[in-house]
This record gives sequence, structure tokens and C-alpha cells, in this order.
Amino acid sequence: MDFKTDLNYRKEVLTTLLHQVVLHEKEIINALYLDFKKPAFETVLTETSYIVTELKETIKNLKKWAKPKAVLPSILNFPSTDFIYKEPYGKVLVIAPWNYPYQLALAPLIAAVAAGNQVVLKPSELTPKTAAVLATIISKTFGPEHVEVVQGGVAVSQELLAQRWDYIFFTGSVPVGKIVAKAAAIHLTPITLELGGKNPCIVDQTAAIACAAKRIVWGKFINAGQTCIAPDYLLVQKDVYNELIKHLKEEIILAYGQNPRNSPDYARIINHKNWKRLAERIDPKKIVHGGQTDPEDNYIAPTLIAETTVDSLLMQEEIFGPILPILTYTNATDLQQIVSTYEKPLSLYVFTKNNAFARKIITSYSFGGGCINDTIIHFSNKRLPFGGVGHSGMGAYHGALSFNVFSHHKSIVKKANWLDLPMRYAPYKDKLKTIKKILKWI
Repeated sequence: MDFKTDLNYRKEVLTTLLHQVVLHEKEIINALYLDFKKPAFETVLTETSYIVTELKETIKNLKKWAKPKAVLPSILNFPSTDFIYKEPYGKVLVIAPWNYPYQLALAPLIAAVAAGNQVVLKPSELTPKTAAVLATIISKTFGPEHVEVVQGGVAVSQELLAQRWDYIFFTGSVPVGKIVAKAAAIHLTPITLELGGKNPCIVDQTAAIACAAKRIVWGKFINAGQTCIAPDYLLVQKDVYNELIKHLKEEIILAYGQNPRNSPDYARIINHKNWKRLAERIDPKKIVHGGQTDPEDNYIAPTLIAETTVDSLLMQEEIFGPILPILTYTNATDLQQIVSTYEKPLSLYVFTKNNAFARKIITSYSFGGGCINDTIIHFSNKRLPFGGVGHSGMGAYHGALSFNVFSHHKSIVKKANWLDLPMRYAPYKDKLKTIKKILKWI
């Protein structure tokens, strides 16, 4: 079958993939637990169920998404009919991260296959158990000439990036994203970069504090804070600081118990290198809650830090772990000074009952996406584009937009033969005034 042109084949192979991901769900749950003790509930919520939904939607809408789209023709081309055709780019490289190693590998792969591309998938070497199950699912679904899984570490990634691709889709850190962009630039390869940043979470004095605390704790500490759209730091209006701290502590205990290390619902840091980086950023003098660590288990407790400055080590880069620094502010000037210290983030969150304040925040700052009175849930709506801006990424995907990301949009004008106006043809003598009038009228 020609996967580049045969829509029926694409639907069939995606249906087979759906069968395989359902069949291997228990293996994925087990693999993610073995890789970094990811709770089964979080795996189903953020990984396996997401992919099942993505596949069902893609299979259902594939022919509609792929259909040429008629657009209004230009009067200058009268008589004509105009269309946008969507064609696959060709050979696509997908480089997946370790924090959501199943979902963020298969979601772009599904879109790339749906659009008719040939795909090479490079899963993260930091989650080997998950990568092995992914490789099994792919091998049972696709021929190697259609989709191939290539495993390995940095050297393998470098070797892949040295090759010429028709499209590259990368999810990961900003530093590695720059390396990918540089490699793609050599061949002028189009890319999507899903990166990260220091995501601010603003809580003003009108916020429903107890509810805000519950939603912040969930969004920050799911996956042990290893989520690119997790709140990276809190900016709390000083009048409600103590109340929020009180409720944050209560919510952490309600979620994970007095000793989160014993909770079956709390993941671990992915490896010792990342554990060490995070542990070194915890200042014991600033701990408000948590702070316990164990290098043998790559464990860091959900930790609240009373932060007073943007100059601390913890505030220099994206945290990507279960440490939440909390700063206070008095007015909009304070907010602006702190938020503008950093590059444009992937997400921004604001908790408030003041609609005017919420509108001001979301229109004053540039960021990928976000929420008012919640955290991270914007990711779940496939009708919303997901992606960064500036240092937090380029390009966006989800739902129908994912199909478009992996499709070249080809413009076609079909001109009729029954009329051929002479105005555009040389010689142009005595036509200049007339064409100026026509163009001005159009």
C-alpha cells in the first residue's frame, strides 16, 4: 500500500495501532512504574487514555482533514476555482522526551502517519522499559519502511540529526531544542519545537485560596513536577501569602500523606543526575514544607520554598521537579518586574475572582497557553493549539492542527478556459491607468 496517498490504508494502520495500544496498556503502566515509579492513575490519565482518544479522533476525521479545501478565488484570476491540497512532507523524525515518554512519542507519530509521512521515532533512553514496549507496539503495527523505532543515547540522536529530514518534531529542553534547530537549519528543514520555561502562577488577593491550593498542588506535583507546563514558581499577593501556604501544606498532606515517599501516588525523579541537580537547589533555610531527599531512590518530597529573590539558584532556570518557590508581590509593577525577568514561558496561570485582572494578565504577557483559576488543563482540549512562543518553543499541535503540522499545504488555482481577459498581457501600452483603477477598486 502507498501510505503517502492511500487514505484507507492510513485508517487501517491507525486502527491496528489503536488495537495494539489497548492490548499493551498494562505493559505500559508497568513500564512507566519501573522507569520512575509513575502511578498507574497518572499513566492512564496523562498517557494511555490520551493516546486512545487521539487515535479515535484521528481515525474518525482523517478523510475530512485530508480533503482539499476550497477557498474564495481572487477576482484577478477570474474565472477560477482555488484549493489548498495537503500532502505529506516525506520522511519525518520524531524525538520524544522522558517525562511523558509514551504520550509524547505516539501523539506526534499518529499525526505524522495520518498525514501520510514515513516516520523514524527516537524514544528517550532514560525510560528504557517504556521505550521497549513502544518498539513492540510499533513493530506489530507498521512495516519498517513506514515507521521505525531507533533507540540509543546522545550519540544516536546526534547521528540522526546529522541526516537530512523533511520534517523534525522535537519535545524536550530549551538547550537541546537549540541543537535541533541548528541541525535542521543546515538543510532548511521545517521543525516543531515543544520546549519549556519558567511558568509563573499568580495568585491575587481575591482568589478562592483553598481551591487554588488544591489545583496548584495537583498541577505542580503530578509526575513529581516533571511536566513542561507545571507551575514553576508562585507569585502570591502578600496579603494572602500565609493563608495560601497553610492550604498548600494541607493539600500536599491530603494528596500524598505525611510521608510522600510511602505514597503509591507519587513518582520519582527520572535519574540520579536530575535528582542531584534538584537537590542542590534546595536551600534548607528557605524550606516551608517538605525538603526530604533520598539519592538511593531518586526521591525528593513535594517541597515549598519561601523565595525572596529572582537571583537564587532555584530561580535561574526551569525547575522541572517537585520544588515550588513562592514569591510575594504587592502590585502590578512587582509582577511585571519578576515575570519579565525570564524568557516567554510555555504556560502562565492566574488565580483570581477579578475578571479585569485576569484579562490584564493574559493580555499583558506572551506565553504559550494557560488557565484562569486552574493549572495545566488547557493541554487536554484538542481544540486548543498546544505550543510555545520564543524560547518555550515554535509551532503548535493537537487535534486537527496536528494533521496540519505534518502536512505541506499546497496552493492550487484552476483557471477556466472560457474567458481570458487581455489586460495582464504585454504589450502594456495604455493599460497602466486602467490597471491602477482596477487594483484600487479591488
